[in-house]
This record gives sequence, C-alpha cells and structure tokens, in this order.
Amino acid sequence: MPVGKVWLVGAGPGDPGLLTLKGARALAQCDVLVYDYLASSAIVGLAPPDCEKIYVGKKAGAHTLTQDEITQLIVKLGLEGRHVVRLKGGDVFVFARGGEEAQALHAAGVPFEIVPGITSAIAAPAYAGIPITHRDHNTSFSISTGHENPLKGYSSLDFEKLANPSQTIVFLMAMGNLAAIVGELRKHGIPGDKPVAIVREGTKPTQETLVATLDTIVAEVERTKFAAPAIVVIGDVVNEREDIRWFDNGPLFGKRVLVTRPAVQADDFSARLWELGAEPIVAPTIAIGPPDDPGPANDAIERVRDYAWVIFTSRNGVDAFFDRLSERGRDARALGDTKVAAIGPKTAEALAARGLRVDFMPATFINEAVAEGMLERTRSGDRVLLFRAQEARDVVPETLRAAGRSVDDVAAYKTRTVVDPELARKAAGADILTFTSSSTVAGFLANVPGAPALCAGKTVACIGPVTAATAREAGIRVDVVADAFTIDGLVRALDNAVSA
Repeated sequence: MPVGKVWLVGAGPGDPGLLTLKGARALAQCDVLVYDYLASSAIVGLAPPDCEKIYVGKKAGAHTLTQDEITQLIVKLGLEGRHVVRLKGGDVFVFARGGEEAQALHAAGVPFEIVPGITSAIAAPAYAGIPITHRDHNTSFSISTGHENPLKGYSSLDFEKLANPSQTIVFLMAMGNLAAIVGELRKHGIPGDKPVAIVREGTKPTQETLVATLDTIVAEVERTKFAAPAIVVIGDVVNEREDIRWFDNGPLFGKRVLVTRPAVQADDFSARLWELGAEPIVAPTIAIGPPDDPGPANDAIERVRDYAWVIFTSRNGVDAFFDRLSERGRDARALGDTKVAAIGPKTAEALAARGLRVDFMPATFINEAVAEGMLERTRSGDRVLLFRAQEARDVVPETLRAAGRSVDDVAAYKTRTVVDPELARKAAGADILTFTSSSTVAGFLANVPGAPALCAGKTVACIGPVTAATAREAGIRVDVVADAFTIDGLVRALDNAVSA
C-alpha cells in the first residue's frame, strides 16, 4: 500500500481570512481533515465535500482525544495512504505540539509538510489595536506559555529575564495561572502600573479586550469573569490601543448576521461580513438546480447565433449556459456576433471570466432597467434570448414583446427551497437577517412558521426594493434596503444603518 502524506497546517487565530494560500491549497487536496477546536468552520469548509472530517478539539478540561491519540491517528492515516491535513489553531510550532506530531510522522516514515500559520501572539494584539513592537516603547518582545507541561515538575520560565520593563511580554494559555505569573513579574521588578491587556477570542467577532495594570489585572479578571481562550500582553504598547484600534469599534462588530443566499454564493458575502467584524450565520433558504424542462435551454444554445442579443440576469444563468456549452465541446466562440447584456457587475464578471465583455449593463440592477436599456439597443423584429431563472418576473419579456421584439424566455435553472429544521433557531440567534432575492424570502417563510413575529426584534435587510416588497407582503418589517443592488451595496447599507 502506498504511503500517504500529512500536511501540518496552521489555521491562524480564528479569522478565516488569515489562513495562508498554501494552507488553503493543502485543504483543497486532502481526503481526511483532522482539526482542532480553534479552527473556524469557514476554514473547515474549504475541504472537499467528500473529505472525511475528524474533530479532535481540545479545550481546558475537555479533550476529544489525547495528544498521543491524535498523533497515533494521523500516523495511522498516513500509513494507510491517505492525504491528511492536520489543521491546528494558530501556528503549528507555537505552543501547538506540532513538533511532536512531526517527529512521530518522521519515525513512522510518513511524508509530511509544515504549513505555518499566523500565531495569535501577534494577530490578537493587532486586531485589538496593540502593536507588539513600537519604536517609542520597546526593541524586543517575548512569547511564553502560561501553561507548561505539568509532568516536568518544574518551570522553565526565567522570570528574571522575562521581567524586562523595556520589552513587550506576551503569554499564551495563561488565564489559569495569571495570578502566579503577575506575582512573579512584580517580584522581579516589573512596576505595578505597567499596562496589561487581555485579548479574548482574538480576530473573531466575539473578540473582547480587557485593559488594566499589572496591579489590577487579576481583580479585573475576577470581576468581569474574563475567561480563556485569551492572550495576555504586558507592556507600554498597550497604551497605543485607543489610537489605533480598528477591528472592534465598527458598527457591525460582534453582530450575528443570517445569510440566506445559496450555499455556493455565500462565501463572498460572508467574507465581507468577517472583514467588518460581524459573524455570518450561513443558512441557505434556496438552492440552484436544473429547470423542470431543460429542452428549451438546450435548443436555444444550439442556435445561439440566431439571436441579436442574449440577456443574462444572474451568475447562475451564466454558469448554466456555459456548462451546457462545455457539455457540447464548445466555448464562448459559439456566440459569434451575438451581443451580450448583463444585469449587474457580478454577472458581468462571470461573463468576463468566460472571455466575454458585456455590450450592455444597466446603471440600476433591476429588470425594469434592463428592459428600458434593451429597447434603446434593439429594433422591432430583433430576436432576443432571455436566459434566466424558471420562476423569474415577466417584466423584461413583456416589455420587449410589446415593442415588437421577438423574445425567447428560457429557463436556465430553477431555485428550490432548502428544508432546514434548524433555520428558526439560527434566525433567533441572529441580530440581522439578510435577504438577497425574493426566493430567499420565500424559502425563509417556508422554513419558519410565524416568521414575522421572529423577525420583529431583528434588523431585516434586503438587497433591493423587489426583495423588500416580497418581505413586506409577508408581514415582515424591512429596516434596510440597499441602494446598489449588489452584495457590496447591501453591506454598505447595513454598515450605514447600524452606525446611524
């Protein structure tokens, strides 16, 4: 049996945007994922759908598997010929026991690769607005563990050297021993008024920062019930936080946002929310599938050059069109001189990725604007192919036909409702509910009995007036409607509304 390979990958501190490109590539090719408690669900979701996922999370007092069992597991999987990603929070070699796992793989003859990650020792202070080096305050920093191997029977920490008031001192896993650590630093000369910050859940929407002094920090932790996972930063650099904090002071920071888009389209929206400190709750209410009758779409593609224009109203339509072309061994050249219209920038981007530059995109991304623009660009008798969702509105074809154009309104795909028994619970835990089409509203209503009542205490945001009208017709109060009917427009509208 051929021996497999194990990638030891640092997932970073929590924000999925901090995963390295090399880490993402390793995840994309693995067939087994062995992952920790601190690895975010968004990163875990980068593994292939058919990948075997094994959770081995370890929290204080609650270990799914012991470290020895985890090490034995990845060795066993490697010897079985599997491609394994061992996904660890933070960096593989910064107090993460990656060295022990690598040694065991080497001893067993299993090929392995190390993919470093961003350690929370640097990232968490940065997200709290604390630079661990600053030329006005320090010329060095130290990173130590506050939780040593209890079997050693002694401490390797040299507090006489650590207690340098001119350096930044960072402790990981120190909450359980905080009082003893503070006592040692005071005993070895660090003044009691030295600033201290504790950053909990660093880089995540749940991030919290507690600032005190060496003399007061233990009492403040007891008073506020501050708990792990957290890192401790000691030094004058903590004073820079009020000037350069950037992550935890935005209007969307800490907000939980329900994302009802189809799963395949949720990533870009979720990424934008993460960047603003919000926590996306991905809960698709619809999915995209083939139309009830694919025949008309196939026929239209076969004779696409007979049309003066093809109108695409979504990326889904573009994908469906080119998937069918590819099945026939053809590509964008099949369109010949046929002109192309797109309803918005994301649809235009999808066409550009296929080698097509759009000939028309309306300034306002709604069907009425498409119809008006097409009337200006076509003549009576021109043949137009409208390649779109099976359940789409009739504004465009009716307007064009009334003006003498010949329109083939073809179902490229169909949206179906996703049944999610947990949707009401997910929505109840959100601060903000978002809808990006009338179909997402319909899917939400189908899953959530008494939806208007559940929505009453939430901020409800819609991508445009048509979606908002659908929600209001169902009795849902809409608080935010984007002016630009795109995901970026929706995010901007939310940001402005929450900060108002």
